[in-house]
Amino acid sequence: MIKKIYVVLMCLVAVGAYGQDGTVSPYSYFGLGELSSAATAENQMMGGIAMYADSIHVNLQNPAAYSKLGVRFGEDFGITTYTAGISHKQVRLKSFAEEQSSAVTNLEYLSLGFSLKEGLGIGFGVMPYSSVGYNFVAQTGAEGSRIINEYSGEGGLNRLYLSVGYEVFKDFSVGVSANYNFGTVESLRIQSVENVQYGVKDERTSKIDGIDLNYAINYTPSIDDKHTLFTSLRINTQANLSARNTKRIGSFSLLTQADVEAVDVNLDAQGLKETGVKIPTTATVGLGYGQNMKWFLGLEYSYQQLSDYSNVFLEIDNLVYGDASTLALGGFYIPNSSSFESYLSRVTYRAGVRLDKTGMLINDKEVNDFGITFGLGLPLKGYSNLNLGFEVGRRGTTSADLIEESYFKVNVGLSLNDIWFRKRKIN
Repeated sequence: MIKKIYVVLMCLVAVGAYGQDGTVSPYSYFGLGELSSAATAENQMMGGIAMYADSIHVNLQNPAAYSKLGVRFGEDFGITTYTAGISHKQVRLKSFAEEQSSAVTNLEYLSLGFSLKEGLGIGFGVMPYSSVGYNFVAQTGAEGSRIINEYSGEGGLNRLYLSVGYEVFKDFSVGVSANYNFGTVESLRIQSVENVQYGVKDERTSKIDGIDLNYAINYTPSIDDKHTLFTSLRINTQANLSARNTKRIGSFSLLTQADVEAVDVNLDAQGLKETGVKIPTTATVGLGYGQNMKWFLGLEYSYQQLSDYSNVFLEIDNLVYGDASTLALGGFYIPNSSSFESYLSRVTYRAGVRLDKTGMLINDKEVNDFGITFGLGLPLKGYSNLNLGFEVGRRGTTSADLIEESYFKVNVGLSLNDIWFRKRKIN
């Protein structure tokens, strides 16, 4: 029955994903766009931390966690976990002079994980890596002869991944994910002069793909009969992506939008037909403490030397990259996971907080992102569950001619578990 439900779910989310906008953030103008969280709904509810692993949830950020799949209360169940997530985000964009609101709904991930044997699990799936979706106007000069620059962009990258996790010895697991990133980023700049009939435009397209690897180590020793220490180290290696670029410039009529004259730029002559995109290594360390199926609290810190980022085809004059980092704190609490009398006692209550220093300095102003997360894990039949998450946050600032984003995000994640293999007791 669960498999039938999952097939129906895949059809529904596939239809929804076909036309998804990805983002409405003006900050997706920079780099490869707005980066996706790469976390399931349950991890996002805990501030995005990923060192915790259990037997019934897929952990998209931490491949070592796959070694725990199917293991529950010391028994190797061989459970297959299907998981999918969608989100809806309300955004208020505010500048020094005005503000406006928008919204976007997205497919966050589709994933499958299962255990091959005790201590060995694998998983694969698809998720967005980055999203581009901006449209804004900048004006300079005196009234009547102002120069108007309009910027718009769309596209982004998706990610296919394959993960393997293995418990080398008791409480010590390692894992690796191979990620294939692919997609297209399109940008358009239109420049016109007030009261002039014609304008000029610059259209650029980059088709990008490439592979990176994510390594993870988890060490989770028992402190006593009830409590466990959780430690993790994750290294997402430098991604050296390839971009195949095109550029078209020309003039057009502002009245009819028809081209007057347009030419394809010879990028070969400039050495820009095929370029590289370098995304620096990210290192993450995590430390947590908790009681199995009762409560957990963890802290994670990520660091990326984003100053090494490079994309020569889409360089931006007023942007400087510095070091990026994320500090996240989160956890969960279950009143009584085995309660038969109270459904609310079996609900998982999650909460977290995070601070992202994006590493972007725009007009010499650092852009940060702060979010508070919380949500519920609602038990379904068997080991399946429905996860509802909420996030309230703010990114950017209104100073230095920048935009402040205030957002409210709702996540819905479905984690369905089925018995992939179990020895029959009765033939």
